[in-house]
Amino acid sequence: MTELVEHGQLFIGGELTDPLGTDVIEVVSPHTEEVIGRVPHASRADVDRAVAAARKAFDEGPWPRMTLDERIEVVTRIKDAFAVRHEEFARIISSENGTPFTSSVMVQALASMMVWDAAITTARGFTYEERRDGVLGKILVRREPVGVVAAVVPWNVPQFTAAAKLAPALLSGCPAILKVSPETPLDAYLLAEIAAEAGLPEGVLSILPADREVSEYLVGHPGVDKVSFTGSVAAGKRVMEVAARNLTRVTLELGGKSAAVILPDADARTAVDGISPFAWMINGQACVAQTRILVPRSRYDEFAEAFAAAASALKVGDPLDPATELGPLVAQRQQRRSLDYIRIGQEEGAKILTGGGRPAGLERGWYVEPTLFGDVDNSMRIAREEIFGPVICLLPYGDEAEAVRIANDSDYGLSGSVWTADDEHGIDIARQVRTGTYSVNTFSLDMFGPFGGYKNSGLGREFGPEGYGEYLEHKMIHLPAGYEPPVAAAGGTGTAAGTADGSAAGEA
Repeated sequence: MTELVEHGQLFIGGELTDPLGTDVIEVVSPHTEEVIGRVPHASRADVDRAVAAARKAFDEGPWPRMTLDERIEVVTRIKDAFAVRHEEFARIISSENGTPFTSSVMVQALASMMVWDAAITTARGFTYEERRDGVLGKILVRREPVGVVAAVVPWNVPQFTAAAKLAPALLSGCPAILKVSPETPLDAYLLAEIAAEAGLPEGVLSILPADREVSEYLVGHPGVDKVSFTGSVAAGKRVMEVAARNLTRVTLELGGKSAAVILPDADARTAVDGISPFAWMINGQACVAQTRILVPRSRYDEFAEAFAAAASALKVGDPLDPATELGPLVAQRQQRRSLDYIRIGQEEGAKILTGGGRPAGLERGWYVEPTLFGDVDNSMRIAREEIFGPVICLLPYGDEAEAVRIANDSDYGLSGSVWTADDEHGIDIARQVRTGTYSVNTFSLDMFGPFGGYKNSGLGREFGPEGYGEYLEHKMIHLPAGYEPPVAAAGGTGTAAGTADGSAAGEA
């Protein structure tokens, strides 16, 4: 992607329309530092239009009143089109945020398509109604769409996080407004094109590129019923504060400082090969990255040498080169942040085992060498603060109890892993670590299981029935004495209001 891409309109309510403001976002390549795209910067007035369209779609439109099967049909068209054009998504995102293209195909594109696909399966198998024996008689518990959703996504995995929010929102019957980052708005226009062709009704989806000020306006808008946000802890706290003014429901997926615990019996090659790709993924700009690697003190030198060799062997360069394994950071501010933390780590007494500066031969672009610190103590800032760059810490521990204590000694609790020759023992360690997602002898997210964090890593969950349920409200209906439901309502295949097929309303 070398030609300048320009979009002059915004996608509001399902169609491209002229913006009401005049501000423009310039998208800059992190590799060349040149402008590669221009799009309108959404204004507050544009937010008002998007919310009004979504509000009308929810209050009066067909989308929440369709059957679940009808909504699945439309969303499946989005998923299928995404699959067909996944390499196009991957290439655009690599150009925007520097993810190496080979990795981008999987992490940025195919994984996003998998989120859409898993959400469809989850929605189809979800329980929308259940009948219970209450204290005073029979009760009916319904789960109904929460309303207008504001989905605010970051620049590191723009389509993955968009899918994590839009898929359950749309399937549950909620119109959505997707607020995309100024660093990565170009891929969102491809999503808009796909959504328009899929046949979403008027008002159901808007996509707005904008900065933090406009994001706050959207989050605090009284016409929004639910906010789903992915970003930093500081921004998440601000989202929660602004949303609280209207008691708007929020889901927050925030930062991490995840620990990979290598037990004394672990195979070194398995652990190094398994951890390294997820330590450096998206050039270190991933909330789930395993940035603290805990190794037994008795094997410290062995693992220090192995991880340093793996890091120094990474090919750093142009993200669109299929051979590249580590690309540039998304913006100059992120490069400076990583270099600042490298300096801080040295001042704190940690030892650079490899990396530590700009890569040789790459004078342009926001590059930082993959940097591995050794002799790290968990009290150091480089071990406690989320850097969001290619900077990894190797921490020695004495016994297993100390390893668990170090893993838990964090303000975050998003992800983690343990590496051992004894799977059952690894599962026991997993039970002791306070984090929302944990892996034994592997590292992965599963779109059928809940994803989210403990402590400062967030609030609520995404994926699986737990994440899908975040877009539904609970209603209790006390049934009259002696009431027997019609066959269609009990079976969950009809279209009447109150069926178990996920429709919010219909004809009785």
